[in-house]
Amino acid sequence: MEDGAKPRDLDDRTFLFAESVRAFVKQLPRTISNTEDIRQLVRASGSVAGNWIEADEALSKKDFLMRVKIWRKEAKESRLFLRLIDAGLSKETGQNETRSQPKLVNWC
Repeated sequence: MEDGAKPRDLDDRTFLFAESVRAFVKQLPRTISNTEDIRQLVRASGSVAGNWIEADEALSKKDFLMRVKIWRKEAKESRLFLRLIDAGLSKETGQNETRSQPKLVNWC
């Protein structure tokens, strides 16, 4: 993919999402609640990318549909943990804005 080009296929987009989550969590303060939320977020974001690869390599249409359903669940779980981290940071800082949070592309 060229520099500055918008990623168009889901392999690249899901990888970039998982990569940006990892960069984002490195900036977060280490609190008790953040530690668990971060752990779950990192796992779920990696699963988004991994499950898309599985879906893309599906053996049948039925297999593809099942793997896409799992992929969507992981994407929704990632969104949940991003929101939980956002809520915790907003309470700590008293602001509505947080650090540059990764964007979960509207595939869900």
